[in-house]
Amino acid sequence: MGTRIGVGLLGLGTVGAGVAGILQTPEGRNPLVAELELVRVAVRDLQRPRPIELPNSLLTNDPQAVVDDPAVQVVVEVMGGIEPARTMIMRAIAAGKAVVTANKAVIARHGEEIAAAAAAAGVYVLIEAAVGGGIPIIEPLKQSLGSNRIERVSGIINGTTNYILSRMAQEGVAYEEVLKDAQDLGYAEADPAADVEGLDAADKIAILTGLAFGGPIDRASIPTQGISNLQSRDVDYAKQLGYAVKLLAVAERLNSEVHTSRSLPLSVRVQPTLIPLDHPLAGVNEVNNAILVEGDPIGRVMFYGPGAGAGPTASAVVADILNIAGIRQLGEINGRVDPLLAASSWRACHLVDPSAIRHRNYVRFNADDTPGVIGRIGSCFGERDVSIQSIIQFDASNVGAEIVVITHEISQGQMKDALTAITSLPEIKRLAAHLCCL
Repeated sequence: MGTRIGVGLLGLGTVGAGVAGILQTPEGRNPLVAELELVRVAVRDLQRPRPIELPNSLLTNDPQAVVDDPAVQVVVEVMGGIEPARTMIMRAIAAGKAVVTANKAVIARHGEEIAAAAAAAGVYVLIEAAVGGGIPIIEPLKQSLGSNRIERVSGIINGTTNYILSRMAQEGVAYEEVLKDAQDLGYAEADPAADVEGLDAADKIAILTGLAFGGPIDRASIPTQGISNLQSRDVDYAKQLGYAVKLLAVAERLNSEVHTSRSLPLSVRVQPTLIPLDHPLAGVNEVNNAILVEGDPIGRVMFYGPGAGAGPTASAVVADILNIAGIRQLGEINGRVDPLLAASSWRACHLVDPSAIRHRNYVRFNADDTPGVIGRIGSCFGERDVSIQSIIQFDASNVGAEIVVITHEISQGQMKDALTAITSLPEIKRLAAHLCCL
């Protein structure tokens, strides 16, 4: 084989320890793994016990020392957070070093800046582990599916929320109880906001959107709704009506025209969604992730597997290192990076006004149990051209009556107007739930 390639590791937490473990045990793996040498590792606290034992000579508490080490050719950033991760990535690029990162937060917010710097420096920044853990989705979108015109990418891309929703559906347990179990099992952080409020999924769908549709979008503008206010009765009602409830991240183009010079309009969102039980994503349970890609001419392709954890994420990180190692050993062609592997943006995209987004809706009202209330709800919808698929009354003695409506596909502007009218009816106590429905 060729010259050994020095790897510098920023972070030795769960994922970093998994990466180090693979590099330290190359037996039985691709022969290129044996050509990778872990030469420097940055940790936060040199005295803290770690999940893997490494020689003290490899360790430092200064990430800059790892990036600047002349023996390091590939910098692996698995420290998490925005800073100093972004600064270290940019410093490595400026030094002409390849970067592998699992940091979805940095890529979702600063991916365009990082990609431009990498292109100017002629180095790779690979991000397979940033979305979907061990599921190969980044490279397929950049390469294997490159000949397709992608119409829609949708997925369950947060394992914590999927575990919580799976338990709520299977056992009828309340959200708060399952969240505590998830924290006890290590699936959820002590502060679970990034997961349960949909922020983690929004980071990931921002990255997938840029790859699938060819241009970056504004991460801060993605409409995002988590599951922290979801009630178990809505999960139960959905099940009775033939649906599973999942935290779904969706990115889709909004028309069928081929755009070349002008900006491509996209709908990108994260929200709890009712999915028909015969849909491919409905059966994805526990901490598993799945991403459904729909395009022309391929049709539907689904990527499924463990979405987090030391093993799956470390697997994706090392796969990216091997990509870089293989290219380095073969030598760059004409001194340039592979345009498919680097996958820079090639057109402008923009998010449409959320009120223009069209989808089906599930709504639940608490109402007085009086004659004619269902008819008045139906009239409010009909007067605003909202077509109803089903309207059902469930008995709930403590709140009077509960009326569940599933609409056909309509714009969210129409839906908002209809809900304003309905909630002003004297018989309606409150709008108890409003969810997306596929």
